[in-house]
Amino acid sequence: METVATYRAHGGTQGVYRHASTETRTDMSFAVFVPPHAEGARLPVVWYLSGLTCTHANVMEKGEYRRACAELGLILVAPDTSPRGEGVPDDAEGAYDFGLGAGFYVDATEAPWAANYRMWSYVTAELPALVAAHFPADMARQSIMGHSMGGHGALTIGLSFPERYRAISAFAPIVAPALVPWGRKALGRYLGEDKAAWRRHDALALIEDGARLPALLVDQGEADQFLREQLRPELLETVCASAGQPLTLRMQPGYDHSYYFVSTFMADQLAWHAERLG
Repeated sequence: METVATYRAHGGTQGVYRHASTETRTDMSFAVFVPPHAEGARLPVVWYLSGLTCTHANVMEKGEYRRACAELGLILVAPDTSPRGEGVPDDAEGAYDFGLGAGFYVDATEAPWAANYRMWSYVTAELPALVAAHFPADMARQSIMGHSMGGHGALTIGLSFPERYRAISAFAPIVAPALVPWGRKALGRYLGEDKAAWRRHDALALIEDGARLPALLVDQGEADQFLREQLRPELLETVCASAGQPLTLRMQPGYDHSYYFVSTFMADQLAWHAERLG
């Protein structure tokens, strides 16, 4: 693992790191904030998954999480959203919602994406092992959160590994990818047209199929330009109510899809995670 840069912030260390990934067959970069802590202490870990077009840098520069993480004693890890580099396939038309920057947190099975687009295994297996080996992380106390496409990833990964993540939250998540344009495009091209294969990467389907968590927290801006067509939080609310899955859905008047929205409620969500991480 290579240290690209480190910065002192709120008594802790904000770092950017790079390593050669065996899953994506590319170099991958990620960000980690480690708060001030006593020597030998092991700290709970919050995973933050970013949205379409983003890298680790978006939340690192705009997310305003470091003060809260320093006060709460939380490590925050922010992976990239897709493999990158020479030879990695991208959308032929350069679309923002597929290919580079849009891995959708799945392991692709279709050519040419299958060789590199293995973000599910990268986020759930390879990168956690690296974090456990190089940072003062208590891997028995993990939680996960994300924004937009990353909110989709946080929900599906959290629902798939309830024994691992004690808390799951999201900002403006894509809750029903099988039903909205962003998701249908990504799942169809990464996983093929057999919609049965999509269910493990759709939060609504996972809950319908029996996945449960102690609690879910979702913040959604009412002025979000993608609310009606791509996000559809009311579908998650309906499915959770029917299944008896606890959900706190907070509709936030006046807020859009940007990091102005995310940063406003970041500290509040991190405090919610900290309560559940102990």
